[in-house]
Amino acid sequence: MTTPAKSTPATTPPTPTSPSDHGLAEDVRAGLDLAIAAVAAGGRTWALLTLGQRRTLLQRIRASVATVADEWADVAATSKGLGPGHPLRGEEWLSGPYAALVALDAYADTVGALARGESPIARAAIRRAPGGRVAVRTSPLTATDRLLLSGYSTEVWLEPGTSVADARGSAGLAQRHPEEPGGVGVVLGAGNVSSIPFLDVLYELLSANRTAILKVNPTQDALVPVFERALAPLIEPGFLRIVRGGGDVGAYLTRHPSIDHVHVTGSEATFRAIVPGLTVPITAELGGVSPIIVVPGDWSDADLRFQAEHVVTMRLQNAGHNCIAGQVVILSSDWSQRDAFLRELRTAYDRAPQRTVWYPGSEARMDAARAAYPDAAWCGDGTRALVVADAAEAAAVEQTEYFAPVLGVVSVAGLGQDFVDAAVAHANERLMGTLGANVLVDPVTQRALGDGFERAMADLRYGTVAINAWTAFGFLTPTATWGAFPGGTVDDAPSGIGVVHNAFLLDRVERTVVRGPFRPFPRSLSTARAQRLRGGLSVLPKPPWFVTSRTGAAVSEGFTRFRIDGDWAKMVVTLLRAFRA
Repeated sequence: MTTPAKSTPATTPPTPTSPSDHGLAEDVRAGLDLAIAAVAAGGRTWALLTLGQRRTLLQRIRASVATVADEWADVAATSKGLGPGHPLRGEEWLSGPYAALVALDAYADTVGALARGESPIARAAIRRAPGGRVAVRTSPLTATDRLLLSGYSTEVWLEPGTSVADARGSAGLAQRHPEEPGGVGVVLGAGNVSSIPFLDVLYELLSANRTAILKVNPTQDALVPVFERALAPLIEPGFLRIVRGGGDVGAYLTRHPSIDHVHVTGSEATFRAIVPGLTVPITAELGGVSPIIVVPGDWSDADLRFQAEHVVTMRLQNAGHNCIAGQVVILSSDWSQRDAFLRELRTAYDRAPQRTVWYPGSEARMDAARAAYPDAAWCGDGTRALVVADAAEAAAVEQTEYFAPVLGVVSVAGLGQDFVDAAVAHANERLMGTLGANVLVDPVTQRALGDGFERAMADLRYGTVAINAWTAFGFLTPTATWGAFPGGTVDDAPSGIGVVHNAFLLDRVERTVVRGPFRPFPRSLSTARAQRLRGGLSVLPKPPWFVTSRTGAAVSEGFTRFRIDGDWAKMVVTLLRAFRA
């Protein structure tokens, strides 16, 4: 299986002695060649840096990110049609500068531990997960996170057969051998979330000692000046170059004889276009159709309402243009509250704030949904499809990543463990991809299911499994991992190959498991004891990333500013705003 430090090479003809020009102008080719040469030279410099110097470099990047954070969030929000005062602008704070800052802090801690001669996970809690797997507790790690993100936790489960000693001894990947160069990589940046290219560059450098050429997706061209300033400490010594362009530039770079590795975050179609003729290893994150398994239980009206808003957030955050968007809700046809939940889901889907469906190609995908499901309910402003489909009609919504606000609902029979097992099998066998799965279960039901529930979670073949949380929480947690379930190859990679983020630099990763609170504060008080099995008491009345949070923009900005300056007085004001969500 693929590890973070290794990837599957394409079995194709030998490397050409010179790249095809792909129709590029001579001056464009010359500029790209110069960029690659500069990064190759930078790789030799990188190999000379001590771990202490690398940690200092990460701190310099952090200072640069803090300087551009306001502009980063504003440019990203404006480019998506979220003008000043829009209630969803907080999305761009969390998925942009916030994600960058917490990752830099986590990587700096890992490099610092290695510099002291310690394993990055020497002090991490480790337990045995189902199947004898090693599970490394990766958050919360500090008192601050236990407060601000109370009730949420992440674990990274390693591949079966990995021992605790192996886990501790291999953590650090390439930073265990900093003097060994990893060559030059090409990072083909995602176009939907602004932190993805930034984080992918960091992972190339730290997991593999690879300097990089970052080709920014044209949808993020407006952010290039921000990236150049944020990443100036990497650009100045030649560890990184940022270039713009379309598919022709990407094709030239990926076929260049001086390139040693390719990483892409994008669609499976993009991956399929890259692989033919590729002669170097490739890693990729390609999305998929994510399930939301709703385990039947005895829910209050408030539970139904809150979890319906939770599901709507999974679909509508970033207008649905997310590889981590929940797309197919799996309900029990025997659940007595099924119809009540569907009513709350339709209401929440209708009432979520209006926004532009902005990603290129979205209209065509929405038209495909209209054609496949002429009876779908079109909610809100008419740009959100809710598809309730039976087994015979579900193929399109289960096998097409719409990357737009299309939410499907399917049903399987059963209650209790019978339903959980059937829903897991349905997700594994019927839905396209293996990137992320979401499971909603009340604590009374989860406790009654006991070990059977945990076994079922181990049976889900997804790179991130989120229980009473959205998989996006794992994406934003730097010490968690993000990527497809292991086993993807260049010939069959429905959600990609390898992982990213992974700030502990763990080897032999199988998945990340996220756990969250079923109920928000103050109703979480009634379930705190049960949640403490693995979760905890939440002090958040509604998470700021919910699209229905009235104060989400201000709270998300406040969380980011706290990561910059650590000012608790301002953070108290932010928390008071959170209680008005």
